[in-house]
Amino acid sequence: MQNARIQPVATLREAKKNNGVKRRRIKFDLKMPEAQQVILMGDFNLWNPEINPMRKDKEGVWRTSVMLYPGRYEYRLWVDGQWYNDPNNTTKCPNCFGSDNNVMEVLS
Repeated sequence: MQNARIQPVATLREAKKNNGVKRRRIKFDLKMPEAQQVILMGDFNLWNPEINPMRKDKEGVWRTSVMLYPGRYEYRLWVDGQWYNDPNNTTKCPNCFGSDNNVMEVLS
């Protein structure tokens, strides 16, 4: 009997890339001029605080954008060491910590 060669499973990114699915630029903003630091975290960046720090403009609005494939994503904003929900998005779902995450659907 010949040993079967195991092929690695394609990652979601590779699978979508091979199927011609394109990412979309999604913009986030938060008007909070008194904040010292705002970070966008979600399942799209594995909740990593180093990937999507936001930048404050002259009007005190924190902004960033991310390139996302179509799909459903959960996220929150980390503002000066505290979790905040996105006031621009009222769609939420409960998380395992007893609070809510924002939910967004990126369409193709």
